[in-house]
Amino acid sequence: MTLTLRILLIVCSLVSFVLCVTKIKQAKLKVVNSVMWMIGSVLLIAVSIFSSPIEWLANKLGFMAPVNFVFLIMIGFLLVQTFIDNIRISSLNEKIKELDHYIALKEHEDVVKNNDKK
Repeated sequence: MTLTLRILLIVCSLVSFVLCVTKIKQAKLKVVNSVMWMIGSVLLIAVSIFSSPIEWLANKLGFMAPVNFVFLIMIGFLLVQTFIDNIRISSLNEKIKELDHYIALKEHEDVVKNNDKK
């Protein structure tokens, strides 16, 4: 990997790590949700600093350039994160639907009680 790419990866990783920590301190992001991003940032810094194993592995797997292998790893990481987020969103949608049903039943019970009193 070129020195420019390594520096760019380190800077981007540090920025994302600091952004996660800042959002946690501001209570805009839960620690549980940011752990994957922090781990990803640390791994990207490690890949940037210790590029020899990545270059060796990229050559063994048949990549034309180590940077392509790094990009593949980053894309895979983002796909996993997107999948995890979709699972959370589906769970939250189900909870919202259940809450909506509960509210509708309570409102219906209130209407029935009011009609019985009249």
